[in-house]
Amino acid sequence: MSLKGKTIFITGASRGIGKAIAERAAKDGANIVIAAKTVEENSRLPGTIYSAAEDIEKLGGKALALQVDVRFDDQIKEAIDKAAEKFGGLDILVNNASAISLTNTLDTDAKRFDLMHQVNVRGTYLNSRAAIAYLEKAANPHILNLSPPLNMDPKWFGPHVAYTMSKYGMSMCTLGMSKELAKKKIAVNSLWPETGIATAAVKNLLGGDDAMKMCRKPEIVADAAYWILTQPSTECTGNFFIDSEVLKNSGVKDLDSYAVMPGQKLMPDFFLG
Repeated sequence: MSLKGKTIFITGASRGIGKAIAERAAKDGANIVIAAKTVEENSRLPGTIYSAAEDIEKLGGKALALQVDVRFDDQIKEAIDKAAEKFGGLDILVNNASAISLTNTLDTDAKRFDLMHQVNVRGTYLNSRAAIAYLEKAANPHILNLSPPLNMDPKWFGPHVAYTMSKYGMSMCTLGMSKELAKKKIAVNSLWPETGIATAAVKNLLGGDDAMKMCRKPEIVADAAYWILTQPSTECTGNFFIDSEVLKNSGVKDLDSYAVMPGQKLMPDFFLG
């Protein structure tokens, strides 16, 4: 399968993993909807919805840049309706937008707790809800959530319980919706990286340039997402995929090319390490 002509709505696609997924699909000639908040450049968070749209179109895709804050249901619905009107439907939803705070309970105030749950869980749920009416009309519809496999071991909760709850909430959407939407032939899967990924979040929150050297590039997640999104929706749903496992199983033997510094020891993701 190819993503040529497919319309893909990606939240948080102005930078990082979301943008990498968009660029991979653009190489096939897909229609990409960049649904994100950033419209002005920021030195700590490079990239805007407009610069992402330019890059996507240079790669051969068609782009629609929409400023969307996924905390607000009306903005979500309006954006998905605009996307479907612009491109004649909707084939794929990628719930990538995420808020993070790796803080313990006493250091996570109500405002930060609410932000993570509004963006991560509520945003994923409401985007998926708004997209269903269009996805059920598509030939090979997919929802892909960027969230980790569910694991109730307390070690994944102890250091940052609020963040873990919010990300696992996204994964619970995968668990439930894959069952619920199977009759509509809509695939719902989760994808998560095996290692740290070189994004602004890692640089700003997890150790700066030294941490970035121990990461893989966002392209590894994008290539894994591409494989998932080109599978038959009736045969590939309800999975919690890990990027490196997806690529190895699809025949990719050399993952070292995805490393920021090939040969460098990699930093395991903190939901898997």
